Amino acid sequence: MFGVVFPNRSFPMDVSAFSQIDTSHWVLDMNTFVGEAYDQIREMCIFLLNNFTLPPDKALAVYIQSPGSQFLLCGAVTLARPSAVLTLPWPEPSGQMQLMPADSAPVSAKIGVSVEDLASLQSLDVTADKRIERLALKVDGSRSFRRKPSVILNT
Repeated sequence: MFGVVFPNRSFPMDVSAFSQIDTSHWVLDMNTFVGEAYDQIREMCIFLLNNFTLPPDKALAVYIQSPGSQFLLCGAVTLARPSAVLTLPWPEPSGQMQLMPADSAPVSAKIGVSVEDLASLQSLDVTADKRIERLALKVDGSRSFRRKPSVILNT
């Protein structure tokens, strides 16, 4: 199927570290991995294993979820791109946390992996696209990178 590595934090882990929800969805409970320090995990490498054949029109999408928040797409891998290092931009935990009985399991952050149609995904690396967008805005807004028209014409 697939494996993951958290750089500088873990050895490679295969799909057995995840809870399988159904035939195309898996969840890693971050409480069992790092407890409440989930937001210190900033990157994740996901890779397809050799024996896993993903249809060419499908992708293995990676999502993150802070306690009380919605799942957020981080990126995906495909047969054409069988591995990726993804940034994990953990959302702020929601203030809408529900009170839980004292004997219940704590609400935790999660990493979700899902087989999805490749055409339905906006990007294979959402956080890289956002970094590029932020850099473009910085460059566009910075006068130090702009040349005067006369300098460009006299080349």
